[in-house]
Parts: sequence; structure tokens; C-alpha cells
Amino acid sequence: MAEENPELLSALRRLDQELEDGEITQKGYDKRRTLILSHYLTSNDGNLVDRGLRITSPTVAGHRVSQLGLYSPPSSSQGSRPASSTLSDERPHSDALPANFTGREQERVAGNGMAGRDSTGSAPHSVQSGNQLAQIQEQELGFSVRSERQPSTASFDSLFLPKGSGQPGNNHDDSRSGTLRSHNYAFNPADQPDYGEPQAGSYGPPGSSGGPTRQSTMLDSQQAFFSDFAGQQSEDHRDNYGGGFHRYSSQTEPFSPTANMAPPFMNTAELQHGKILDHLLPLEPRDVACEVHDPHNPNISMSQFDNLPSVLRHRARTHPKQPAYWVLDQRGKEIASITWEKLGSRAEKVAQVIRDKSSLYRGDRVALVYRDTEVIEFAVAILGCFIAGVVAVPINNLEDYPSLNVILTSTQAHLALTTENNLKNFQRDITTQKLTWPRGVEWWKTNEFGSYHPKKKDESPALVVPDLAYIEFSRAPTGDLRGVVMSHRTIMHQMTCLSAIVASASPDGTRLAKPHGETLISYLDPRQSIGMILGILLTIYGGHTTVWLEARAVETPGLYASLITKYRATLMSADYPGLKRAVYNYQQDPMSTRNFKKGSEPNFSSLKLCLIDALTVDPEFHEILADRWLRPLRNPRARELVAPMLCLPEHGGMVISVRDWLGGEERLGCPLTHEMDPAGQADSDETKKEEKTETSKPGFGSSLIGGTAVPTQKQSKSNRADLNEVLLDKEALKNNEVVVLAMGEEARKQAESMPNTVRVGSFGYPLPDATLAIVDPETGLLCTPNIIGEIWVDSPSLSGGFWALPKHTEAIFHARPYRFQDGSPTPIIVEPEFLRTGLLGCIIEGKIFVLGLYEDRLRQKVEWVEHGREATEHRYFFVQHLIISIMKNVPKIHDCSAFDVFVNDEHLPVILLESYSASTAPTTSGGPPRQLDIALLDSLAERCAEVLYQEHHLRVFCIMITAPNTLPRVTKNGRQEIGNMLCRKEFDSGSLPCVHVKFGVERSVLNLPIGVDPVGGIWSPTSSSARQGALAMQDKQYSGVDYRDVVMDDRTSTPLNHFTTIFDLLQWRVTRQAEELSYCSIDGRGKEGKGITWKKFDTKVAGVAMYLRNKAKLKAGDHVILMYTHSEDFVYAVYACFCLGVIALPMAPIDQNRLSEDAPAFLHLVADFRVRAILVNSDVNDLLKQKPIAQHIKQSANVLRINIPSTYNTARPPKQSHGCRHLGLTVQKEWLARQPALVWTYWTPDQRRMSVHIGHDTIMGMCKVQKETCQMTSSRPVLGSVRSTIGLGFLHTCLMGVYVGAPTYLFSPVDYATNPISLFLALARYKIKDTYATSQMLDYAMGSMAAKGFQLHELKNLMIASDGRPRADIYQKIRLHFASVALDRTAINTIYSHVLNPMIVSRSYMCIEPIELWLDTKYLRQGLIYPVDPDSEPNSLLVQDSGMVPVSTQIAIVNPETCCLAHVGEYGEIWVQSEACAKSFYGTKQEFDLERL
Repeated sequence: MAEENPELLSALRRLDQELEDGEITQKGYDKRRTLILSHYLTSNDGNLVDRGLRITSPTVAGHRVSQLGLYSPPSSSQGSRPASSTLSDERPHSDALPANFTGREQERVAGNGMAGRDSTGSAPHSVQSGNQLAQIQEQELGFSVRSERQPSTASFDSLFLPKGSGQPGNNHDDSRSGTLRSHNYAFNPADQPDYGEPQAGSYGPPGSSGGPTRQSTMLDSQQAFFSDFAGQQSEDHRDNYGGGFHRYSSQTEPFSPTANMAPPFMNTAELQHGKILDHLLPLEPRDVACEVHDPHNPNISMSQFDNLPSVLRHRARTHPKQPAYWVLDQRGKEIASITWEKLGSRAEKVAQVIRDKSSLYRGDRVALVYRDTEVIEFAVAILGCFIAGVVAVPINNLEDYPSLNVILTSTQAHLALTTENNLKNFQRDITTQKLTWPRGVEWWKTNEFGSYHPKKKDESPALVVPDLAYIEFSRAPTGDLRGVVMSHRTIMHQMTCLSAIVASASPDGTRLAKPHGETLISYLDPRQSIGMILGILLTIYGGHTTVWLEARAVETPGLYASLITKYRATLMSADYPGLKRAVYNYQQDPMSTRNFKKGSEPNFSSLKLCLIDALTVDPEFHEILADRWLRPLRNPRARELVAPMLCLPEHGGMVISVRDWLGGEERLGCPLTHEMDPAGQADSDETKKEEKTETSKPGFGSSLIGGTAVPTQKQSKSNRADLNEVLLDKEALKNNEVVVLAMGEEARKQAESMPNTVRVGSFGYPLPDATLAIVDPETGLLCTPNIIGEIWVDSPSLSGGFWALPKHTEAIFHARPYRFQDGSPTPIIVEPEFLRTGLLGCIIEGKIFVLGLYEDRLRQKVEWVEHGREATEHRYFFVQHLIISIMKNVPKIHDCSAFDVFVNDEHLPVILLESYSASTAPTTSGGPPRQLDIALLDSLAERCAEVLYQEHHLRVFCIMITAPNTLPRVTKNGRQEIGNMLCRKEFDSGSLPCVHVKFGVERSVLNLPIGVDPVGGIWSPTSSSARQGALAMQDKQYSGVDYRDVVMDDRTSTPLNHFTTIFDLLQWRVTRQAEELSYCSIDGRGKEGKGITWKKFDTKVAGVAMYLRNKAKLKAGDHVILMYTHSEDFVYAVYACFCLGVIALPMAPIDQNRLSEDAPAFLHLVADFRVRAILVNSDVNDLLKQKPIAQHIKQSANVLRINIPSTYNTARPPKQSHGCRHLGLTVQKEWLARQPALVWTYWTPDQRRMSVHIGHDTIMGMCKVQKETCQMTSSRPVLGSVRSTIGLGFLHTCLMGVYVGAPTYLFSPVDYATNPISLFLALARYKIKDTYATSQMLDYAMGSMAAKGFQLHELKNLMIASDGRPRADIYQKIRLHFASVALDRTAINTIYSHVLNPMIVSRSYMCIEPIELWLDTKYLRQGLIYPVDPDSEPNSLLVQDSGMVPVSTQIAIVNPETCCLAHVGEYGEIWVQSEACAKSFYGTKQEFDLERL
């Protein structure tokens, strides 16, 4: 090889000389030599590599390189790239691979042979030439890290050959078509009569026809760039897929692990400490040389198969009648089965139909939508996709329509395979929920395809398999949906490893082939993660028989054990919840299991492995499982059976650790004997004699539920296959340290007697081909021994990355740890690249011990004084340990979780409790809601805080109690678990449905502000005088005032301030503008209703007033509730109340989904104000008559002893031909002083009510301020839309049109929710100049509609109300979203609104962008305003201005305690004086409410 290439020979000689001269280390020499050989080797040389399970050391090949053999394209495939002289040129490319998907992705996904760093000389990270760190790394590593990644090219090799081309498999159209059971297997929503027009944002091509064409399924026709692995990565704002980097906390550290930034240089003073340099180097692969043979025929090596489709054909040909699958229901009844011949035939048929009738290219994506019980149909579909050369995309949750849409869109899948039942259910759900079909997707029913019948025997189409096999989508703990790609080469390497592990588990230690393979019994979800790897992929690879049963079957006592016995299962695939249910049922009643089937007792003697899917090991349960379930049911190897699997559900579900008997652990490169391990100590001579004389006696325990473990075979001096368990010091764990107190049997014995310890079990050694490291998740540095860190793993059996998320892929799948070398302060990169698992654990004796997910670890700052100096450290707590303590010691708890929040440089623990005591559900069906026992809830919270402090010394910041099953959950193996990261997200947004909250600020928050007066606070006289002295030279904070004594009508120049009430002004409008438009409604389609003139408006008000006077017998001073939908009827009722002297209480309609809040609020309003009547329109009248609402209100009223007043529908009052003035309906002067015109009612988030007295003078003042500040005229109409019962919404809906003499258009919030674009079309059509909106409705619009089809250049003042600090992001979001429709950026204006004044300050017509300030939070704690540079103070507080004071308004900033004006530079309470301010609260008895006015 080298002799034929002089350049290679020269390069090797130079490398040898460098090694002899000592310029590079042996490890650097190996890496450089691998690079040189991979560069000069030809493809023929590469094919000499052995295809067995040979694991290469990372020092030779630094990446997850599969040694299963080099991929060579079939010579019969058309359009394939010709072979070239170099390995890198020979790589076949798929249209599923992007131009920027290189390096290790090509090695893993494309699977192209030998690789060192990169066969083209590329490196995963580009380093600038001026980077000093890169130069040092080059010197120390021995090779360059500067080269850029080389892009690959994509080819579009079609699988679909023209008919008559002479290729095999192309000349049996008649026979293929004839096997279809039905020609109606395809369902295309576009062909259905109810399939609507394409909506904005759909990915279907414009103008495409309903039928599928080659162009319609090509990615290039959908977007203006190439088809690639990274999908639509040109879009920067991918909010709907992937999410952000939420897992690792980078805000508290000076560098980010997800950015792959090097840690800072070490201080030279630290180099003398040897501990900091004592890194635990990555565990090397065990390099086990094990040839995997066909379990059915030891003469057949599995390395001769390149992919699963070829294995499937082999299975169908060699043992056609052997069953492949048995499917059982929850009662254990067989509902389906299939043989290998039938499975292969049906899969070939699916592939044939896809090839001939779909117009898909090789590598295109196909969605698989099946239920978990449809195991056989799913297996047929996914294997058919493999054979057809398309990429399968399993979609497991058909009910989650948004996720389904995201998956279909992000993968550009235009074909979905499913069953007829699924399709019918999906159609029904879409119709019920009024959704639309996913665009551009055709649905095929594979259960109608039938079987494949070739014309000639053994004639099968040539396999042309792409690089990718399938994409598995799953949700991260943060709730983000991400797809993980799996290649065929990765699958084959996975299967080789797992098959070797299973074969090594033979009871007698031999690895002989079985005539029928293994029998796997499983209830895990077969469509994803480890359930699919074992139940589908390993079943095909090994030719095993899988018995799948529904998860609920294990809940029936004795059924699970009976099925294991009936099918003589050799492998079990389970999880802890299911196993615990079965095992604990047996402990409670052993005879129900033993007598489950008459005449046949359970017998587990055939079992060789019990595989448990888990992230953490439960050693206490393992004892019960082995000694009190497996052994009593006749398995003498009970302890050896139990094999927890460490899987990665977020990264494809692959196993990275499980117990095996392959050996090779001495090659791991770490100590295999711990000082606390009794097995590592020398055995005495007496012990050896006992071992020799001890006889092996089969035993199953001393009772029905087991007893002491009876040894069944001789144990070696140091049994490396044992699953170790250790007893760790709990206090040391808080410091991230591992202190082992006992191991093995000693740990089991001392667990109960030793307090403050944690019993932790191991998973075993890493996979034989894996490189594993323990890394500090925050710094990226290799941990030192006996330190808890994140598990990073590298293996050819792992996925290559996420689908369409290149940044996430780089950060998670290509992580590079660092370490320090002796005597050098510069960190260097550790080879190879790793996958970050997010699991925290440690290595003891080469075995993996996991303590939990990164998200499941809380941290808390601890401060103390030592030798006169302040010391600060963090303590760490694992959520799992906290949950166990809570569930054991706190009563009435259903479930719980915990997380921490980062506030002011401090991590604060939050505990969430679910308790039945927090439920308000009625005790009887249809009964009233149950009242909460606040004292009990408070005692539960206090008890929880005490327990956590006593047992863990955790100082809890907040305890929240909710009703059972109300916290957000994540799904794992079909079971719901509380998702603490989802809880944290909802906690941050304030949407957790808690009913009781208890804070422990004084216990948990250490950095509380300590100012001039720590006791009195910032408003005390001492603190205030100190600030006053420091700011004595500064001005006082108060505004000027622009008085407008006279307000003119722009048409007639009549002074509007001469009118005392808005009703008098209405009568004047009726006389002057009788036939002009006053009100008009707009529906959700933009159509106008019948216009109401001023004269008609007057008669309508008169009709309602006379109806209320005569029918309801209302008189002046009575209180009535106005409960209307957004319509003219509400406005008529308001003015009718004005002219009758009736006090109106506007209130939004009761929401059926919020009855527990709305009904008490309504009833207390009725009782407190002695409401005489409830005025409604037809819509609300029908709503109140609905049975759930009517019964709930009636029963609640009976409990509260409240009489509900009569309801009057004012939608159709008796007709009146005369107006209000003719009927004598006017506002009496005596009403103006003694009673309000109406009462605005507000409810705080904790359901406290505030009622505001609004008099006629206040109404006129509000209208005056609104008109003059916003420069409103009669030539521009007014639009009323949201919140029409209070504040600005009420002003614009009911008053401003009358005040300025302009028409008012009404647009219902219900129509806005259905079609938000209609509101903006109305704004543009009617040239609205000033309007009111909320940030919530604008967020909804921006998230659900595209800004096109209208122009907003006439809109000059879009007022966004806020009752606190304006949202800093709302301005930019609105400006960017509506920039294309000419919305002026100065038209976006925030206003500060208060319950007493709807517009205290406003940015209207300021014509400048919002002013932003970043304030120092430490100065804010002292009551001072200190602007800072956000770059220098990352934790500063961002605030925006709310605007200037409107007309006739003056504000002052006042110290709330001293009532003195604040100086510039400090903050205080906002005091306002304005004609628009309400004069008082209404119905309150609190002195504070009276004093503040």
C-alpha cells in the first residue's frame, strides 16, 4: 500500500521522525497517522476493513465510526456517482443530505468508511488564523484545527426507473396492481369538496392541482433553495420547531458550554495544586472482538448485511412460517399475528406502491401515523419505507394537531401512511374541532395494500437504500419538539451491539444460536425510542419473535406472569411503573398470580434478561423484583436477569449502558476496583475452601414471595457482571462530590441503618464501542475523579444530529470537552466529539451511576464567614430525592415536583404540590364547588418546607399547591409525568393553576437589600432623608399642565364644555345630525350590518328606557347589571340607564369555561350592590339558560343565600316612534351630585374586586381629555372592539362617537378571535385614525395572520394600554410585523392606564420611538434611579417610557410615606390630578381607598 504511493511513504517517514525526536506524543502520533492513511487510502484499501463488531480506540479514529464495513453503492442502481480513486470522492450522497452537513455527520449518516478527523482534512470548528489559543492547540495536539468544513454536494438519484428499462422489478405492473384489495387506498384532502383555499403560511405550491405530481412532492418546488438535511435553516425565526438552548445555565457563568467556547486560562498560582489537573479522562471503548452470527444459523455472519431491508428478505426466505409478531390486548387475548413471510411480503408491497405511485424521490420523507396497538401495521409501513428508499417519520400523537403540523411542515412530508380507522378518527376530529387538513399531504391506507406477488420466484427489486432511515421526533424536557435522524449504518451498528449483549447473557455462558431466536415480550411503545429499537429493529435483525401487549395488561394481577409463561419469553422489555404494578400486586396476593391459569403455574425459567428502560436505577426495587418475584416464579438466575437500560429518549432512544458479559473492561482505562469494594479485597483461604465445597443447588426461595437469595452457581473472585450499588454520602452530594460509604452487599445491609445516605445503583459498563466522559456541564471541563458531572458519550451507535436544527446539532451532538495539562494554563480540546446526554452521574469501577437529569438538579447559594472572610458556595439537590422525602413525610399529597428560578444572581427553589385538598370539584355530580380549606393548605406547605429543611437543609423559596393532574406533563412510554421544565416555563409566565402559594423569602433569599435603614426599608424617614440629602441639588419631579377650558365641536364651533352630561350632548347630536350615521356593526367577514342614524339611535334608547321603566319597574338610584355581547344593544342600554337615573354596572358575559371564577364574582356583585335587574341581549339570554351555567349559578346562589334578580332581554323592546326628549326622558340635576352614572368593576388576578364611581362630570372629563390629546374630529370614525365594559374600551365603544359627532363601528372580540385580519381590514377601509388595543390581542394577531392585503398608513395612533411597565418587546414586534402594510412606527403608542383614570400618560402624537433605559438593580433597591450600560451590566432592568401627560392632567412623583415630592434621581409613587380621574371608589369601606382620593 505505502510502497505504491511515494507521497504516503514520505509522510509516514516524517511522522516517525517526529515521534523519535519527541516532538509529538504517542497519542498524537496515532491520530496523525490515521489522518494520513485516511487521506491516501483508496477505496479498495478501505474495503479490506473487517466487517465484524470491532471497536476502534478513539486514539485511532476520533469519531463514531462504524466498522461494520464501507458503503458501496449497488452497481445496478442508475444515476449513481462513479467510484473515484479516493475514499472521500466515493461517498454516495442523498438528496436528504445538505450541502453543509459534513464531518462526522457524513461519517454517521452517510456511513462512509474509515475516518479520522475528516477524510478531506476538515475540522468541526473553524478557527481564525489570529487565534492564539488555536496555535497553542495545534502545537499540543499535533495537528491543525484551522481548516473549514467542506460542503458536500447533493444528488437527486431517482428510485423510479422508466418502465421497460430492463431493470429488475419493473415489468410486473399487472401483477402488482392486481394484489391491491381496494383501489381506494389513497386519500387526498385536496380532492375533497370541503378542502379550502390555501392559507397564508402553507407550504403547498401556489396554483398546484389536487392530484400528486413529481413536482408537487419535490422540495425544490416548495422553496427557493436546495433540498437538504438542515431543512429550512435559512429562516432565522423558527419559533414553532426546535426551541432554544434552555437546558444549560449559561447566564451565571463567564462562558457558554453550548457555544463551544474554551474555558478561561488558569491562574499560574493554581498550577501548584495537583487536584485541579487530575482530570478523569474519557473511558476508552472496550474493543471487544465479537463476530455476531445469525441467531438461527451460526454459519451466517450478520456483517454480510448492509441494512435492515436485506435482513428482512433473508428472514422471509429462510424461515417464512415462523411467527414474527404476536399482538395482545389488555386482557391478554391475541388480536393479531404475522409470520416472517407475510411481513416481508406486505413490506415489499408498501415499497412497490410508494415506488410506482407516489412520485417520491430517494430520501424524501414519509409520515407514519399509527396507534400503539397497530404494531404490525407500523412495522409493515416502516420496513416498506426502508425498502423503497424513503425516510420514515413516525408521528405518535395524532391528537396533538399542532405538533403533527409542525412535523409535516419541517420534514416536507407530502405522503402519510396510516390505517383506515386512524383516518376516520382523524377526519372526525378535524371536523369536530373545525380544523383544516395539513396542506399538500396525501394519506394512504396501508391496511388495504395486500401482499407483494412477483411474477418470478425469488424476484425482488434491487435495494437502493438512502443514507437516512428514519427521523424520530420527541419532546425535550423543556417542551421543545425536535427530530433526531437515524441512518441505516447507525441502525446496523446498534443492532450488532445489542445482539452481542443479548447473546452474552446465556445462562451457561455460551453463545450458541437458538433455532427460533429469542422471544421478546414488551409493552413499551413500539413506535419510538427503545420500544421501537427492541420491538421493531432488533426483532428484524435477530429474527426474534416479539409478543407485544397493551400497557394496561400489566395492571391485571397475574396476567403478565401468565403471558411470560405461555410464550416462554426469553427477553422482557419493561419500565419501572409497569413492573412495580405487577410485582407489588404479587406481594399483596401471590395466589392470584399463581392460580391465574388453572393447571399451570407461572414459570420464568426461560427468561435470560429483564431489560428495564430507565434514567435512574432503583436498587431497592431490584431486590424485590429479583428475590420476591422472579425467583419465587422459578428463575434461579433472578439477580442476573435484572438489567436496567440507560437510554436517551431525547436522542433517538439508543442504549448507552446495560449490563453485559462481553468482557474487555480492563481496556476502559480507569480503576476497576474501589477501595470500599469488598470484592476487590483478597479472599482468605477459608473463603476459598468454602467456595470449593459449596454446591450449587437450584432454589426459588423459602416462601411464595421469595426469601434469601440461594446461590445457584459458583461465583468468581470478582464477578464483573454484577450490577454494583453504592451508598453515597448525601452531604457530599450537595457539593457535587462522590463519597462512597459502602458497596455491593454492604451497601444493601447498611442502607437502612445509616442516615443521610443515598443508595444508588449502576447500569453497568458503557456500550462496548462507546467512549464516555464525565464533564462539568457549565464549563465543559473534564471532571476530576469522584465528582458529579454530565455524561458525554461518543459511539457509532448514536445518531448524527437533529433534523433541520444545525445550531442545536452542533451544540449537543458535537460537544468538545476541555482539560488542562500539567504546567500549562491553556485548556486543550479533548478528542473526540461527544453527544451531551443531559444526564448527571459519575463513574465508579468503570460502571455508570446516574443521579438524574440536568433539569432535575436544584442549586442554592450558601454563605458563611470563616476566619473573618466571607465564603460562598453552591449546594446541589436532586429533585428525585426531594420528592421521596415529601411523599413519605407530607400527608394528602398526590404528586409533586420542583425546579429553581434564577433571580438576582441567585437560584431560588420552587416546590409544586398536587393535593386533593386543593381541588374545588363538587363532591356530588352537579353540586356546588367545594370550598378550599386555606388553613389546611397552609399547614401542608409549612410541613413541606420543614421536611425539606430537616432532611436536606434546603431553604424553599416558594411552595405552590394545585389540584391533582393540573400541572403540565410530559409523556414517557405512554405514561404522563410532571414536566418540571414545563412547570418552570408556566411559572415564569404566571400561568400555573395554583390555588395556594406560600413564600419563604426570609429563609431562602440571601442577597436581600440592606440599605440605610434595613428595618424600615427605602420609604422610612431615615432612608428618605438620606436620599433627599444626596439629591438636594436636583429638581423636584412634577409635570406641567395644559388646561383646556373650552373644547369646540369641529363642525359647529359649539363649546362642548357647556354640556353637563353625555346624554344632553346626544340629544344635541340628534337635533343637528339626525340622518347621519351613528352606529354600525361589522361581522367577522368584514360585512356591515344595518346602519343606525342618530335619530334612530335616539328612538332605540327611548324604547329600551320605556321598557325598563314599565316592565322592569326601575327607578332612579336602582342598580342593574349590563351583561351584553359587543353590540348596539349594549350602547342602547347604557344611555337608557343614563336617562332613567339607573346606576349601570357593565359586566362581561359569564364564561362557561371559567364558571368557578365568574359565578362567585357575579353573585357577590348582585349581593353587594342589591342589583334589581340583569339586562341582557339575545345571545347572553341564551347563554344564561344553558343547563350547566343555570344550574351552577342557582346552586351557588343557594349556598350563598343570594336571590338572583330577574333577567330582561332588551334586544327587542316595544317600538317607539318618539325620541327621548318627547317622552320626557332627561337627566335630572339632583341625580348628578348624589349618585354615579355608572360603576366600572375590575377584578385582580386573585379575584379581589375594585369598583369605581364614574359620575357624569367624570365621563365628560374623560371624553374631553381623549378628544384633545388624540386630536379626534368628526371626520374620522371611531372603532370599538375589545373590553367594552371598562376603561378605554368603554369610551371608544359608547362615548367618543357621541362626543365628537363621528360614526362608531363595532367589531366583536368573538369575530376577532375567529378571523383577526378582519379588524385590520376595517381599520384600513374606514380610515380609522385613533384606536385602542391590548398587547394580548396584538400578540394573537401576529401569531395567527400575515400582514398583507391592507394598508394602515391612515392609522396615526394605535393605543396599547398597560397598567404597569410597558412590555419592552411589544413595540419592535408590532413595528416589524406590520411594516409591510405601511404602519408608521410613530403610530404605535403605549399608554399608562389605571382603574381610576384610563389614560394617565400617553405616547400619542409624540412622534418619537420609545425611550429605553437600563437601570442598575442594586441602586433600585435603595430607591435610586441609576442608568447603566447594558453591555457592562447584563442583569440591569430594561424600562421604556409610557409617554407624556395628556391635556388637563398633571402628575407628580411623591414619597408615599412623607408625601413630599421626590427629587430627580429617585423614584416614588405616581400621583395624578386630572379631569378624567374618577372621584372615588364605590361601595368600599377601606380607609385607604378613601384616603388615596
